[in-house]
Amino acid sequence: MSGPLEGRTALVAGATRGAGRGIAVELGAAGATVYVSGRTTRDRRSEYDRPETIEDTADLVTEAGGHGIAVPTDHLDPAQVRTLVDRIAAEQGRLDVLVNDIWGGETLFEWDATVWEHDLDNGLRMLRLGVETHAVTSHHALPLLLRNPGGLVVEMTDGTAEYNRDTYRVNFFYDLAKASVLRMAFALGHELGPRGATAVALTPGWLRSELMLEQFGVREDNWRDALERVPHFAISETPRYVGRAVAALAADPDVARHNGRSLSSGGLAPVYGFTDLDGSRPDAWRYLVEVQDAGKPADPTGYR
Repeated sequence: MSGPLEGRTALVAGATRGAGRGIAVELGAAGATVYVSGRTTRDRRSEYDRPETIEDTADLVTEAGGHGIAVPTDHLDPAQVRTLVDRIAAEQGRLDVLVNDIWGGETLFEWDATVWEHDLDNGLRMLRLGVETHAVTSHHALPLLLRNPGGLVVEMTDGTAEYNRDTYRVNFFYDLAKASVLRMAFALGHELGPRGATAVALTPGWLRSELMLEQFGVREDNWRDALERVPHFAISETPRYVGRAVAALAADPDVARHNGRSLSSGGLAPVYGFTDLDGSRPDAWRYLVEVQDAGKPADPTGYR
């Protein structure tokens, strides 16, 4: 292994697919040892019933130049999370980066359903999966992260604090879940900052995840074919883009300047000089405000 994160250990909680996988791979490309956790393995699938597995993610981390280690974990189960952290402590003796990317809500939320119309069990489970899991993981992992100065916690969410403050996101339960994670980073910043660590909230833009590509009937190599049906998809980005944002933050000796803040992949790209895989720098959240939400025709010129 070589790279700016050689000798560092990371845990990407919720790394089976999507942003979590992209983050794990980019941390590996920077030389880190990356523990990847989730519920879907080659032997057992979660209720998502999708083919991506944590073992596949770990293999991609290793192929990228790091050391990927897959650990099946249900982050709603404190005992399983404690066992995961104990294993990292025993094998590595340190934890430098914690990425809380656990979500699992795509099959649970109903677009634009009011709180009284939305299925209550699904809404409450979405909050458990998207909020409670983050709290459980931080509770068990942060004592290990604090053993060494300079640790980083990344709370993954959807939307910046500024955008979500003024924008109703999908429905009551989804809005609450994503706002809660933003606030978690703020609160963790207050608790970790005086102890030599940093916490941030981070959002990708319009993510070309496995599920999104599938829903649009395209692949990564022909994703632009979806633009005829969904023109604003032109601002989308790969999961590796936000992965490069996390790797850049983890390698920044002055990362504490971001403590408690809400950040985005597009906003960090010019700060750290990274690009998406195609060499572009999509700035989705600025695009959403100035183009899509403003009712203008789709045109990513000047935004990627």
